Amino acid sequence: MSSSVEYILLGDIGATNARFALLSNGSLSAISSFEVAKFGQFTDVLANFVKERCRQTKNNQALLAIAGPVTDERVLLTNSTWIIDPRELQMRFGLQVRIVNDFEAVALSLPSLTSTDLAEIGGGRPELGAPMAVLGPGSGLGVACLVHRSEKRVVIASEGGHATLAPNCDQEDRIVAHLRERFGHASAERAISGGGLENIYQAIAALEGLKIPPQSATEITKNAISGECQLARRSLYTFCAFLGSFAGNVALTFGARGGVYIAGGISPRILNFLIRSEFRKRFEAKGRFQSYLEAIPSYVITHPAAALIGLKSLVEAEFDGRT
Repeated sequence: MSSSVEYILLGDIGATNARFALLSNGSLSAISSFEVAKFGQFTDVLANFVKERCRQTKNNQALLAIAGPVTDERVLLTNSTWIIDPRELQMRFGLQVRIVNDFEAVALSLPSLTSTDLAEIGGGRPELGAPMAVLGPGSGLGVACLVHRSEKRVVIASEGGHATLAPNCDQEDRIVAHLRERFGHASAERAISGGGLENIYQAIAALEGLKIPPQSATEITKNAISGECQLARRSLYTFCAFLGSFAGNVALTFGARGGVYIAGGISPRILNFLIRSEFRKRFEAKGRFQSYLEAIPSYVITHPAAALIGLKSLVEAEFDGRT
């Protein structure tokens, strides 16, 4: 990226929402958010943003965080039909585009987040300089880790959300068996995501022989929090338990004594429910390593655009030579 560019277009592209902002002289503009389902392809939503916000700007570079594995120049979102092709964007918009994984961007935001951007759920104090892990249930389940190496910050991006889901009780055994029968492989994402909450709801209903109409994750969450539906409440409770166990596994895998951070759109909306659930108990329930987990703090990221903060830090790091 060249420091002579007056504005750099930043984008956080998920399967539910696409968020954009302009970066200039170290400051982010107001964020524009678009619902992915309302646009047939990525170029449609980008054209909308460029028309609204980029008419009076000098802008020929873009840095995009994408919810999907970044393996080559042409990226397919994991939970969307959108394809993002930098060559196409160069030809149509005149943009030199760089793509990173969305959870790489979120991981890079962690050192910049303040107490007002976080809600703590148990644990001790983060160990300075230790690995910091982030995971997030949304349309999918992202996982990444930030490691400090001298003056550099290194992100380990992953597809950890597709690791096999581990049950911890008889009821969860039955739920996982149901998911395995339905999908072939019961990944963590099949239970710990928006679609995962719907899968849990349907699995419990099927196991109990209940005839119920399908419910969206939003409807299940609303009915669980209000107490209107006990099936929804038990489903969300199970979701939080699975999330706690998975977050503890991530903490152990990365040695994340700098803290485990829960991102994504779901967790802030269920924050009070999550605090009262078995999330933290299950986070720590790792047998001989319970005391190890007890010392690791866990947080919910409440900042609405952490990935854009991470992209901003990536640009700044490249300008001062830290990456």
